Amino acid sequence: MSADLIEAAVAAMSKAYAPYSNFSVGAAVRGASGKVYAGCNVENASYPEGCCAETSALSAMVMAGEARVTEVAVAGAGDKLVTPCGGCRQRLREFAADDVAIHICGPQGLRKTVTLGELLPLSFGPDNLDQE
Repeated sequence: MSADLIEAAVAAMSKAYAPYSNFSVGAAVRGASGKVYAGCNVENASYPEGCCAETSALSAMVMAGEARVTEVAVAGAGDKLVTPCGGCRQRLREFAADDVAIHICGPQGLRKTVTLGELLPLSFGPDNLDQE
């Protein structure tokens, strides 16, 4: 069930530190264990040297000893869909397969679900480095 993942992403959005862009984003990833790891965007005065919400969530997952993502939720405000940026799509690809669901949410919840493969077609990932 994705409800806990979506709830974690929306809650993380409210914790964002975005004094320069005023654009708060929250993200949550589910590790292979089923545990949910959340993160928010964190900006700094050396804009744009902050970090994205997805990066924060992935870092929390790795710190907990996990290395596989099975599901993702990203939450942002506004009328338009807030999807992972290009860099975060690549970071997600490091830990997730093409068929992993990416739930795109607003403050009120789910807006659309796509796969990582739809967001990052013909991606380059760890399997591209296998020389066998």
